[in-house]
Amino acid sequence: MSFSGTGLRRSAAVAQSEKAMALNLAQKKEVVAELANVAAKAHSLVASEYAGLTVSQLTELRKKARQGGVYIKVAKNTLVSRAVDGTDYACVKDTLTGPLLYAFSTEDPGAAGRLIKEFAKANEKLKPQLVAVGGKAYPGTHVEVLASLPTREQALTMLVSLLAQPATMLVRVLAEPASQVARVINQVGQTKAA
Repeated sequence: MSFSGTGLRRSAAVAQSEKAMALNLAQKKEVVAELANVAAKAHSLVASEYAGLTVSQLTELRKKARQGGVYIKVAKNTLVSRAVDGTDYACVKDTLTGPLLYAFSTEDPGAAGRLIKEFAKANEKLKPQLVAVGGKAYPGTHVEVLASLPTREQALTMLVSLLAQPATMLVRVLAEPASQVARVINQVGQTKAA
């Protein structure tokens, strides 16, 4: 049996790079603490399969996430399970399987859903696997529902219009007797003129 020197060097290089990529205990604790901090403040979570996306596509997704107030992280599922323990997202601990990208909405509940939905339209490799909101986990198909939630500005506009509607109706009701009197006087004037 003969071993080529090149093959042994390549195997040693692969083993060395795998060691460099593995997180030590302190780094794992740091990742868990960071994710726990984000999860405690987040409004919603979308976990998606990302296998097959290129580095440039992931970079573009991260850029859009920063602009939209979404925290994105690719982490080991065991670390995420530990991080979400004790938060509203503890409900997803048992469903985390495979390589997943985690998107936490930090500004409004629908932000992560909108980001993943829009990005998945152009990149079919990104597949939502689960959605979590308010302590409940839902299948990835619910990303549509999450994405349809109004933004903070839209919700405030809707609230203001609901509050303004009764005032508008009150003004109309109060103005109606005066306009009825004006119509009656106008009618009487027209009949006398005729």
